[in-house]
Amino acid sequence: MDDDAQIRALIGAHFEAMRWDKDSAPDWDRFRADFLPDAQLFGAARPVAAKSLDAFIDRMETVARANLQSFQEQTRGMQILRFGDVAVVLAMSELLENGTETSHDVSGYLLVKSDGRWSIAAHAWTPAPDANAIPEALK
Repeated sequence: MDDDAQIRALIGAHFEAMRWDKDSAPDWDRFRADFLPDAQLFGAARPVAAKSLDAFIDRMETVARANLQSFQEQTRGMQILRFGDVAVVLAMSELLENGTETSHDVSGYLLVKSDGRWSIAAHAWTPAPDANAIPEALK
């Protein structure tokens, strides 16, 4: 698999481990495997604050899972800019909460390749007010 295909596979499957419903829980070990150990995450809340991967997972466990009976997120489109072992990706995701509430967001990823494997070094995201606000290239 070439580098762009590896990146598409990584980002495309990234949220699969974060799904849950009444019969299943997220696989946080699988989710962690996509990131470098010291990766930083920048959520949509403002003012912006960097979170560690563990802090993000703790928040998902204590806030999101407490308030949502089910959650799914799928990457729907992406653009990749890559040079050597560094890549920047913009990706649009569709979120389904409680089986009925659909929303979208756009994420920015900083990826690095080491020992033949791409990993996420940083991830930031922001909600899209509606699907029409998403750039056509990300749909």
